[in-house]
Amino acid sequence: MSIAGGVDKAPLRGREAGCDTIQVFTKSNRQWAAKPLTDEQVRAYKDNLAATGIGPVVAHTCYLINLAAPSVSVWRRSVASFRDEMERAERLGIPYLVTHPGSHLGAGEAEGVARVAEALNALHAALPESALLVLLEATAGQGTSLGRRFEEIAAILERVEARERLGVCLDTCHLFAAGYDLRTPTGYAKTMGELAACVGLKRVKAIHLNDSKAGLGSRVDRHTHIGEGALGTGAFRLLLNDRRFRRVPMILETPKDGDGVAADRRNLARLRRLLGWPGEPTGKGGHPTHGVGPPTHGVGDPTSRVGRPATPSTRRGLR
Repeated sequence: MSIAGGVDKAPLRGREAGCDTIQVFTKSNRQWAAKPLTDEQVRAYKDNLAATGIGPVVAHTCYLINLAAPSVSVWRRSVASFRDEMERAERLGIPYLVTHPGSHLGAGEAEGVARVAEALNALHAALPESALLVLLEATAGQGTSLGRRFEEIAAILERVEARERLGVCLDTCHLFAAGYDLRTPTGYAKTMGELAACVGLKRVKAIHLNDSKAGLGSRVDRHTHIGEGALGTGAFRLLLNDRRFRRVPMILETPKDGDGVAADRRNLARLRRLLGWPGEPTGKGGHPTHGVGPPTHGVGDPTSRVGRPATPSTRRGLR
């Protein structure tokens, strides 16, 4: 959801698009520096959030941050910026902060994993009272990006001392581009089985919903509208009706096409139509495993959301 004019405007835009949850940047996503949040901005944001009933809200870090950077100066600047992001999110009362693990830039996966873990350990030590959960986002693996395989995320978690302060954010486009086929019940079950074995399903605290312009295993990160890419609707039907994720906020990161509200509404409508369709995975006793709220919310039950980053989000519900 766009934060143009101030982060306090994001909940209002989310309501206009019909979102139950939203994702936001708390500052410019393309700049290191940011003016401190004022008391007035924080108060206006919280008032608007309460008025709209939207929640939970997910924040996303600036794209310049690289916790896996081999350069000492870039790594230190990234850690400092990340701390600012954590403090901003906490001040706004946002419970989750999504971040890409980072890129090792040729230093190697093992070195990159070690750098990310070192950064997170330092941040946790610097902010011991923070209740914020940092979510490591699964990536498409483009270039030297970490997070393409669940094993890479697990390796980071294993090196972090306060791993209870970490969670995971899935992204349908990224998973597909990384080689995880979500389109069929068999492929979906295999993917979730690997996820459960590596990091655990309970660590999943947010999910980005996007179709993919590129093919399976392409390692190309190109989002497109729901049902218009290589994923089709099958993967979304399976995910939205998976009871294990019914309370997980789901957020759109699909193209805006000039009119962001209209585009978000269109994608949300497509997702909501997939709720409860035949062929959904079932839980114990054969009950549907749906996790997206009623059509009046996002995707899933009233507690779930599908959203969109403001600029990051659209809630598991859709925002």
